[in-house]
Amino acid sequence: MSQANQHDSIRPIQWVDDQLLLLDQRELPGKETYLVIQDVDGVYNAIHSMVVRGAPAIGITAAYGVVFSARAHFARQPATWLKNVEHDVQRLRGARPTAVNLDWALNKMLSLARKLNSNPVVELLARAHNIRNEDIQNNKRMGDIGAEFILPSSLVLTHCNAGALATGGYGTALGVIRSAFTKGRVKNVFACETRPWLQGARLTAWELAKEKIRVTLLADGAASHLLKTVEISWVIVGADRVAANGDVANKIGTYGLAVLAKYHNVKVMVVAPTSTIDICSSNGGEISLESRGPEELFTIDGRRVAATGARAWNPIFDITPAALVDVLVTEKGAIYKPTIDSIAELVNEALLS
Repeated sequence: MSQANQHDSIRPIQWVDDQLLLLDQRELPGKETYLVIQDVDGVYNAIHSMVVRGAPAIGITAAYGVVFSARAHFARQPATWLKNVEHDVQRLRGARPTAVNLDWALNKMLSLARKLNSNPVVELLARAHNIRNEDIQNNKRMGDIGAEFILPSSLVLTHCNAGALATGGYGTALGVIRSAFTKGRVKNVFACETRPWLQGARLTAWELAKEKIRVTLLADGAASHLLKTVEISWVIVGADRVAANGDVANKIGTYGLAVLAKYHNVKVMVVAPTSTIDICSSNGGEISLESRGPEELFTIDGRRVAATGARAWNPIFDITPAALVDVLVTEKGAIYKPTIDSIAELVNEALLS
């Protein structure tokens, strides 16, 4: 196995024998279990229950959900299949509302479906495959672009999981880290544990360790002390949505890290494909942020750790202002200190290509 392939072996979304196989991220790191999904209900439940998570991965999975929907409805009622698919698409949109890639992928699938008159399954499946494969290639491109900003033997800090598990493969933030590590530019990765779902501890640490990339886990509350006492070069994170002005919606705790990084003169890199940019949201205040139930804070691995009678506030995303982002890396290039004008130019380029 080459060094590059050694750091790129995880594919959490697979299509095998006309079925969707999803690596169940709720079970990691204890078990590597692939769930077999065969219909649109299974796709909705997998996204909503966080079997699959991460904006690009959610979009890819939803695209395959449209394939299932079209296959079922065309077989049952070929005269009205499109109307029924449109109904299923609306339901899928609500599975995880913050991730803009969900709408992006569904719109691409629905746009094609509306052009098809005969059996739609073959062409829709080809488009879903294309969305997945393009995501992996874009991630590798972003990895190489972002790695150029990192000096040799650097120490970097990441939050949540923006790796192969959050995408079709390779990853966004971890894609940059993969590329930089392979080139000798990253010496060690520090990963915040990321409560309440512990994506950093369960997923990022698992992913990096599995692919032989040096990783050190820390409690979320230790990040400030790390930035004060260790020479961290970059905070590198992904994004679930980027507003037109460069504000970033990402996993809760990202904003706090960006504030800490600013105080300690550490640069912040956000890595996201152009499909994550939402030009319809002029700023972060217009992005709908998802909250989840209190049980995620009350329990760890099914065991209650919180005092009885306590209440919980569980937003799972926050907004990092564009002013705290030093570099936005996309597959179309990098923007230093993103602004509404530079992002508009980038999006226009992506639309024309």
